[in-house]
Amino acid sequence: MPATTASQSTLSQSARKGHLLDIHPLEFEQNFSQTPFLIGHRLCDHPLFSVDRLLELAQRLPAHCLEYNAGELPVNADPELTPLNGLTAQETIERIASCKSWLVLKYVENDAEYNQLLHDCLAEIAPYSESIAPGMTQAQGFIFLTSPGSVTPYHIDPEHNFLLQIRGDKEIHMYDGRDRSLLTEQELEGFYSDKHRNLKLAESRIHDGWTFQLKPGQGLHFPVTYPHWVKNLGEVSISFSITFRTPDLDRRRALYQVNHQLRQRGFSPTPVGHNRLRDTAYYNLFRVYRKLFQRNTSKCTRSCGT
Repeated sequence: MPATTASQSTLSQSARKGHLLDIHPLEFEQNFSQTPFLIGHRLCDHPLFSVDRLLELAQRLPAHCLEYNAGELPVNADPELTPLNGLTAQETIERIASCKSWLVLKYVENDAEYNQLLHDCLAEIAPYSESIAPGMTQAQGFIFLTSPGSVTPYHIDPEHNFLLQIRGDKEIHMYDGRDRSLLTEQELEGFYSDKHRNLKLAESRIHDGWTFQLKPGQGLHFPVTYPHWVKNLGEVSISFSITFRTPDLDRRRALYQVNHQLRQRGFSPTPVGHNRLRDTAYYNLFRVYRKLFQRNTSKCTRSCGT
């Protein structure tokens, strides 16, 4: 697939003027969950994204909701070898302009104010997404702070995602998650069976995707498990990732987990999506197994007195 540069893209003048987001209905309908596309937003001056408020949030969130490390990483980075930056999360935020770091505040919906903002944004997306992937659930928010020049290595994510750029510019390189010469069935099976989200991108494929230079006031849709890597440009970047799941994604995860187990036992399973009857049968078996396992676990817990 030839590279596409979208740094000069602008939203259609006919885009709907929502309270927080600007969404073009036809563009959304044609591209959601299939192709990355831009939206607009009005959050750049929102007080919840000031450095002081983000410092307060970092102090309120539990430790497992804070992830940070050195930001000068290669596109292909072994997660086991990712260097720390030698700072606390609070110090990282305070020094983000100069400490060459990458930091994410995870699950910000645990804080009431950020939870409200997340749901206000998703309430404007739902009227468009429901006809395509119904059943919006598990809303989660992530806030990324990155130093100039920092790189987020090549990886995939399991949710429907809109990344809203609040401050600074980011260069986003995204690849077609349907291309099995790029993202294999085995990689998806491993990912959905709890292997790390980081993958390996062949040097020969680095220019095969879309390139977006995301500016403040713009947002970008990331289809589920479309591989991507991100480079922050010359200023501090703050981004707000608004994500959600749908029941079809739970089914997809289950089918890849089943195929992973089959492959571990020496079989060569039919790829997910190639046989609807097979997928339905395996998913129903997975649900039965899960219910039986949960029931047996509950019985064991009661009998053990815990």
